[in-house]
Amino acid sequence: MDEKQEAKITINNMPDLLTVREVAEVLRVSPLTIKRWGKKGKLPAIRINSRGDRRYRKEQVLWLLGLGEKITTV
Repeated sequence: MDEKQEAKITINNMPDLLTVREVAEVLRVSPLTIKRWGKKGKLPAIRINSRGDRRYRKEQVLWLLGLGEKITTV
C-alpha cells in the first residue's frame, strides 16, 4: 500500500475515537455535515488539544448507522 493511501475505515477496524474526516467517510457525508451535526447535538464531539480538534465516539457513529444503542453524554 502506498504511504499516502490510508486504510479505509470499516465497522470492523474502527478506532474508539474518530476524526471528522473518518466519520464523514464511514457515514458517506461531507466533513462539514459532521460538524453541523455536532453543533445541533445529533453527533456530539469531544474536543481535544489546544486547537479544539473534534473526535467522535465509535459508539455514537454506530448508533447513527443503526448498529448500536444511543450513548448519552454527561
